[in-house]
Amino acid sequence: MNTMNTSTQLRKVFTTAILGALAAGFAGLSAGAGMIESSVTVKYGDLNLSNPLGATALYSRIVAAAHQVCDSSNDLASQVRAHACLNKAISEAVTKVGHPGLIAVYIEKNRQPLPVTVAAR
Repeated sequence: MNTMNTSTQLRKVFTTAILGALAAGFAGLSAGAGMIESSVTVKYGDLNLSNPLGATALYSRIVAAAHQVCDSSNDLASQVRAHACLNKAISEAVTKVGHPGLIAVYIEKNRQPLPVTVAAR
């Protein structure tokens, strides 16, 4: 019975440590996730976006460019920020191109629609 109690206490300690690390990562994320500090131009004039292969090729180029822009290191907070940066960079690029074929590839890869941005006047 003492073993079960110790196991429960250890589980609570680990859970608290993990949640604390995630909270610290999200605190840093809220300060820096609003802006992508650099950019990469992705050319796609050679692709037919009406063709699923062309749209998929462009999506792959966008993902590769996002990885260039959103570099991360080994610590958890950096990885959380990099993941948010990747998601933001990819969704913004797909939105900017706005082609239905590319949007369909995004939805297929991410299993969710593009985030909607509402502009205020």
